[in-house]
Order: sequence, then structure tokens, then C-alpha cells
Amino acid sequence: MNTAQRYAAWRDAHAQRSGFRGSLVWHRSGGGEYLLRSYYDGAGVRRQKTEGPRSPETEHLKAQWDAQREAATEREKALQIVLERQAAINRALMLGRVPLLGARIIRALDAAGLLGHGIRIVGTNAVYAYEASAGVTVDASVTTTEDIDLLVDARRTLRLAASDEIAGGALISLLRRVDRSFERTRQNFRAANRDGYLVDLITPQADPPWRAGEVRIGTADDELTAVPIDGLTWLESAPAFEAVAIDERGAPLRIVATDPRVFAAHKFWLSAQPGRDPLKRRRDAAQAAAVGRIVGRYLTHLPYVADDLRMLPRPVFETARPLFEADAP
Repeated sequence: MNTAQRYAAWRDAHAQRSGFRGSLVWHRSGGGEYLLRSYYDGAGVRRQKTEGPRSPETEHLKAQWDAQREAATEREKALQIVLERQAAINRALMLGRVPLLGARIIRALDAAGLLGHGIRIVGTNAVYAYEASAGVTVDASVTTTEDIDLLVDARRTLRLAASDEIAGGALISLLRRVDRSFERTRQNFRAANRDGYLVDLITPQADPPWRAGEVRIGTADDELTAVPIDGLTWLESAPAFEAVAIDERGAPLRIVATDPRVFAAHKFWLSAQPGRDPLKRRRDAAQAAAVGRIVGRYLTHLPYVADDLRMLPRPVFETARPLFEADAP
């Protein structure tokens, strides 16, 4: 709770300081001096705007802007120190859960403006959000992972914030900022680093499938192209679920996943698909059971009722119902 509260304060300070990106400087032109504002817009294009000729009003505007930017910078630095101290406490208490590389990727997505705005964390890494929200931990056999699944919403046009800093505004370029060894594999929806850590970009299967088009984020030649998969429409259409988890070094991160009720029902459905790898089917069933228990016992503000979960086919909804009983084994 302390970590989550301090992280929320830091995020607020970071957003405030980020509002002062760019510059506000005096610029001489045509024999006069003007106050010039330079900044990057949401598309990453550099813009310039003249605030007016030098005058008492523009001098006051610049002085006020400089003072507010300095104050915001100092506040963010102070809260960063608080977070670092909290991380040391978290390590001592062994609260770290999210694998470090996965946490760094999630933070990069968040900083790029994609997390919760077209991309959700699904698969095993989503379990860390559910357990953090409930204040419990799930057995490591259920959560151990060397990959991360990114669900991209095919209904939205996605663009990275500050894309001028990321080659081609591409997801693969963003991953390389986290770890330079990431490369797209022969499966163009997947990237892997030198240690074999995998990042999969997935999206719901179009209905009908022949209507599907390529789902990409950037324009790089080796950009990832999302692979369409059956059943992901339920995860895409479900309400988002956000929680603050803690990585292996004790630092907090924001995870935006899908509603845990839909996650569990989807995993339970996957575990019954005869064409799925048997090892994955057993893991799917274990994750469905674990998240179902979390919801039934701790996240009681999320009742398992049909009115909230209309994105699930009725047979899928009914089959998964026992998972959410508070006394489920």
C-alpha cells in the first residue's frame, strides 16, 4: 500500500514535470525580440509558437514558466528518492514479483503512451496485477514465465508518444531501447532477445477471418505484426483492470490487464481446447483456478454475473462459474 501510494504521487509529479517539455526562450528576429515556445506535439512533430514580443507580460510569463518547471523537477526528484528507499524495503521484505525484463518492457509501453491505450498485458504477466490488487501471491509454478503477451486492440490506431525518439515509431525499436539484443523472429509477431525472452504481439481474430488486415504499430521494416487468435475478442472487449505491482528489485510498475473474471474464463476455455499443447492446457487450468479464487475470495467487488460479462459466450460463462465460488478448492 505504501508503495502504491508513493508511486501514484511520483506519477503525478512526473506528469506535471513532463508538461514542461520543450523550451521557452527569447528569439531575435527582424530587429525585435520574441518569446518563442518550442515543443513536440502528440505525433512527435516539433512545433514552434510565438508568445509575443518582449514586454513586461512576456517576461513575467517566462519567469513563471521557469519557476514552475524547476519546482516540478525538484518535486519529481524528491519523490524518486522516496521510491528508491521504498524499493529497498520491498527487497528486504521479498515483495518483488514481476520479472525484471518484463517489468522494464511494461514501463516502456507505459512511457510511450501505449499501455492501457491500445495495448493490454495478457497471459501470465497479467496474474501479477491480480495478485497485487488482492494482496496475495500465487504459487511460482503458476507465474514463472520467460515471455510476455501484448494484446493490441485492432480497433484503434496506435501511435507511440515521443515517437521522434523511437525509430519509425516502432514497437521493435521500443523493445531495443529496453534490450538492444531484441530481434524479430521468423514468426513476425514475435521478438526474442539473446537470452530467449519472447515478446508476442497478438490480436483478436477478425470475423470473418478474411476481413483481417495487418495490425502494426510502427513503420520499421522489421516491425512486429500482430497474430490473430481466436477468443481474444473477449479479452479485448472486457473492462480494463489496473494495478500497481512490484518487480524483482522492489520497484513499482503499473500493469493494465483485462478484467480478471474474463481472464479466468478465457484460460479455462483454453484448457479444454483439444488442439492445444497438453502442458499449456494444464498451465491454463492452473491459472484459471488461481485467478478465479482471487476474484471469489478477495476481489468481491467484481461479482461473477452475466450482466457485467456479456462479452463471454454463454457456454463459456456457465462453464467457468465454479471457479469463482469463494470456497473453490
